[in-house]
This record gives sequence, C-alpha cells and structure tokens, in this order.
Amino acid sequence: MSNRFLPFALPDLGIEEIDEVVNSLRSGWITTGPKVQQFESDFSTFLGDGVQAISVNSATAGLHLGLEALGVGIGDEVITTTHTFTATAEVIRYLGADPVFVDIDEDSLCIDVDALEAAITQKTKVIIPVHFAGRSANMAGLLAIAKRYGIKVMEDAAHALPATFGGRLIGTLDSDVTVFSFYANKTITTGEGGMLVTRDPKVAARARIMRLHGMNRTAFDRYTAKAPSWYYEVVAPGFKYNMTDLAASIGIHQLKKAYDFQMKRAEIAAAYDRAFSNLPVKCPPRAVGTDLHSWHLYVIQLDLSVSIDRDIFIERLFQLGVGCSVHYIPLHLHPYWKHSYDLRSEDYPVSQRVFERSISLPLYTRMTEADVVRVVSAVASLLS
Repeated sequence: MSNRFLPFALPDLGIEEIDEVVNSLRSGWITTGPKVQQFESDFSTFLGDGVQAISVNSATAGLHLGLEALGVGIGDEVITTTHTFTATAEVIRYLGADPVFVDIDEDSLCIDVDALEAAITQKTKVIIPVHFAGRSANMAGLLAIAKRYGIKVMEDAAHALPATFGGRLIGTLDSDVTVFSFYANKTITTGEGGMLVTRDPKVAARARIMRLHGMNRTAFDRYTAKAPSWYYEVVAPGFKYNMTDLAASIGIHQLKKAYDFQMKRAEIAAAYDRAFSNLPVKCPPRAVGTDLHSWHLYVIQLDLSVSIDRDIFIERLFQLGVGCSVHYIPLHLHPYWKHSYDLRSEDYPVSQRVFERSISLPLYTRMTEADVVRVVSAVASLLS
C-alpha cells in the first residue's frame, strides 16, 4: 500500500481553466467583467427552463441575498434542518430573523417533510431544504406544503449540481430561489464562489443590486461604456458579494465538465457500494428512480455492532494515510445555536444518531482505481 497520504478532496483543474485564467490576467479584467457575464449566461443555459443566474463570491452570500430578496426580516421565522453547515442558518440571523430547526429523514438524510409541516407558524416566511451529499430532498412534498401555507422556498443546493428530482435539474423546480456552491471541494469549483438562480425577475434584480453595495450600475457597465458614464446611484445598503472574472474563468470550463464529473463520482460511489455490501456499515441513500445523485459526498454509517468508536475509526484511517471527514456536526450541538435557541439532542434523534455513526470518505474525480481500493482496504481492515 502506498505511503502517500490520500486527501479527503482535491479539485480537478485542467489546462483549459489555467489558460482561461491567464487570458483574464492578460486582458486587464480581473474583477467582475466579461467572464462573469459569460459564466452566468452559460449557467442559465445549462439549467434551462427560464432561470436567471446571478454569480456571487460564495454560496453563503447567495443564501443571504436570496433571503433578503424574499423579504425576510426581524420577527420572521425560516425553517431548515439541523443537519447542515452553519452557513444555512447563519444567513437567517444576518437579517434578524430566527431559524427553526427540524430533523432529517432517515431514508434520505434530507429535511423531514412531516417535521417541517409541524414546525410551521404564522411567522414562517421561508423554508430552506438542504440537498444533503448530492441527493435531492423530497421536493414534491415540500413544495406542496409551501404552496398550501403560502411560504417561500429557497433550496440550499451547495451539494447538488447536477442532481435531479423527478427528472428535473435542481435549480429548475418550482421553488423561489436555489443557491449552488463552487467551493474548492464541490462538484464543480471556482475556488470560492456560488450561483443564485431564480425565475422571479424581481428577486434577480434585487440580488444583482445588493451583491455590489446596492449600486444600480456595476463597474463593468461604467468602465466599458463608450461615453462618460461615471455616474451611479446607491439605491440600498448592499453587500460586497460579486464574483471575479478570475473565478468565473475557472467556472466556465468546470461547468462544461459537470456531467463527466458526476459520472466519475457515481462510478466511485458504486465501487464503494459493492465493496462495503458485506461489511457492517450503512451505505449512503441512492437517488430515487432514475434521478441523478451528484455524489458530492460519500457518507457511511457504522453499524451498532461495530465496537470501534467512530472518532477512533477516523483517527486510524488517518494513520493508514486516508483522509476523511464528518458531515455534519449538527447545528443543535454547536454552542451558539444550542444556547441561543435552547436546542436539545433528543429533539433531533435521527440527525444525532447519524452524526454519531457517520464518516465521509474520499470521493473526487482525481481518484484512481488504486486510490479507491486503498480506501476500501483501509475501511475493511478496521472492520475486520
């Protein structure tokens, strides 16, 4: 077995991305400019179905802009799952609203739709489902509930490109906003970055203004004009959330590879499934029917029959030269959320149980067959 440490994740960047970045450096446009416009146009075309794409410097920024554009403010409640990264919930607090946390469904590891409906109050303004690990949540049930109660929906799709639900790409469903992440370990990357997509022209217009200080004209608009055009107006107290051309240069070519990347990730996930079928672990939930799972993460759960502690298991994997992680430490266990909202583990039994037994294994497109075998052998040796 190789002594080389196998990291948990690595980006897959080719000469195309490098050449495009160099082209941007030579052009003089390194902040928001023509490459950002191209990436947004390409992304809208990729998803199709009439969506507008607004690029941002992180998915967190996109989630914040989405909630702001949907009118969330002080006194409102936004329902989401405890089984997510803190960004999903922190953007709610940015606006002075309160998150309401619900448990996940055992079969999907996504938000429990029944628990969601029970959590709705007169203060509920928005629901944020999280497509965990690249498998879509039960969007049919969730959207039906939202429509019945007149509540907006913003999908946290940080893991979900190019996942589908009911044969439709995430980002083209009947929700109000969807936000994707292009962080370094995501299914496609721009290093840092994200994309907010919506069909609502008012939401799109508001997000575009608020992502750059609330200005009604971007620097690119002003500096490429053929006549004096220095004048702009600040129409709202906005943020600094714009994507750069350097990041978009990477994204333009990553997007072209999105389906090839998904196929490679799915092949690795299938190899893991076969290898672990007779071991005392629970493999991740598959997508429903013919829907696509983007396979951002491959999360196993140790059976109760496994005597080794999960944390020790992780330590020993690292000793064997295999990187891994845990997704997620649920929000009800973090001091800020726990104490601010009096959260108790017993109120989120599925999330708590999954957390205590979960390990995220390496899954990225640069992995070789030998790398996969190495991960399988390490896991098997610890379970033997």
